[in-house]
Amino acid sequence: MPESQKKRTVFIVSDGTGITAETFSHSVLSQFSADFDFTLLREPFITSEEKAAKVAEKINATALEENTPPLLFSTLVKPEILAVVQQSNCIFLDIFGACVSQLETALDTKSRPTIGLSHLSASSKQYRNRIEAINFTLAHDDGQFVHGLKEADVILVGVSRCGKTPTSLYLAMQYAIKAANFPLIPEDFERGALPKTLLPYRNKLFGLSIQPDRLSEVRNERRPDSQYASIKQCLYEVGEAERLMRRESIEWLSTTTKSIEEISTTVIQILGLKSPSTGSY
Repeated sequence: MPESQKKRTVFIVSDGTGITAETFSHSVLSQFSADFDFTLLREPFITSEEKAAKVAEKINATALEENTPPLLFSTLVKPEILAVVQQSNCIFLDIFGACVSQLETALDTKSRPTIGLSHLSASSKQYRNRIEAINFTLAHDDGQFVHGLKEADVILVGVSRCGKTPTSLYLAMQYAIKAANFPLIPEDFERGALPKTLLPYRNKLFGLSIQPDRLSEVRNERRPDSQYASIKQCLYEVGEAERLMRRESIEWLSTTTKSIEEISTTVIQILGLKSPSTGSY
């Protein structure tokens, strides 16, 4: 941590998993990361006043220890639970509150706060679609199962360790997209053609690439000092993979400096993928 950075504790308090609040807080706090080193503490499933009181105790203890009130991002919806946490010594940031109050005015209707409505029910169609997509993606990881590719929404191709698996899983978990992935290997480059298995599904292909030096670093973490991880091998594979994708007119991007969220959003936009639940993203 640079000496100029100041430490600050951040509580993420939710009546659900807290993932929504944590994602939002990351986006907001990143605007201040040059000056502050934030420590995030997630407190999920705060569904009663008793649980809220225990969180308030933690917040007060932190404020006393650090001699400054911690930041608190909240997606709590029940007023009585919210009130307990608000009384603690913190800088309170109500993620839902500001939007809900404006919507109540715009819609001329009072909201009906209910715990857990922001999350998918295990019995909902959206949830079942997500589970089905995850199962499909796990079964079609790294080209291990070629049957059923006609059901894929997208097939990611690229050299080993360029980010295909994490991107596939993110697409399945977040968007219920059935994402298969298939490695491009030296044998493909020698033939100068895509694997025959993929030819019927050219319209579903999307390529991922990566800078050779970064690929070498990633591969060395898995198989140190191997030919597989050598910069020479990485230069060869990346160069050949990109040439093959250009020759086959496959849309592709480099994952080197992009997050999984950015990669996934680009894939969705370029291929025009649709949600199985809502018809859009």
